Amino acid sequence: MLLLLSLLKVARLQYEGGGDWYNDPEILPNITKAFNSRVSPVFDTLPYVVRPSSSEVYEYPMLFMTGHGNVHFSKADAENLRRYLMNGGFLYVDDDYGLDEHFRREIRKVFPDYDLVEIPPEHPIFHIFYDVRLPKVHEHYPGPPKAYGIFVKGRLVLFYTWNSNVSDGWTDRYGDPPEIREEAVRMGINILMYSLVGI
Repeated sequence: MLLLLSLLKVARLQYEGGGDWYNDPEILPNITKAFNSRVSPVFDTLPYVVRPSSSEVYEYPMLFMTGHGNVHFSKADAENLRRYLMNGGFLYVDDDYGLDEHFRREIRKVFPDYDLVEIPPEHPIFHIFYDVRLPKVHEHYPGPPKAYGIFVKGRLVLFYTWNSNVSDGWTDRYGDPPEIREEAVRMGINILMYSLVGI
């Protein structure tokens, strides 16, 4: 069991550009509650929100980003996110359909010198607590779901899921089959665990 003096917090990234960064507000409370009940009660389950330029990003071991539309990072946003990620932070991004081209453009501002690379199924993020494959919770594009990441000095600092919509499986509002939701929850727990140990 993980023993901590205070509870860890995960925050949703409030980005500019007009995209719905606020989509499905219950998903972070739900997945942190699942982690607390299945692994160890280490997470504060309140729905925290932080702007990418804020110094408060350093209060969170993991940031979460999702949405359907446009994203814009200012110079201050990009510089602060880069510092956060280069100094131990972790960002999980889930494309909820329509985010991909905007996210890929803007993350270049954060890491112009690093590429998003496909994450193979043998990577520890898929095996750190549960042995999982990336689920396809909702059908947005043809073909299989994909996971991408950015590595800095061998450490995965950013994990991006496309054509998967993992986080939609952390809510019951869409009526997904129980087995699909279970796959999504297991993937989410692995992501949270990885953000803490970062092997």
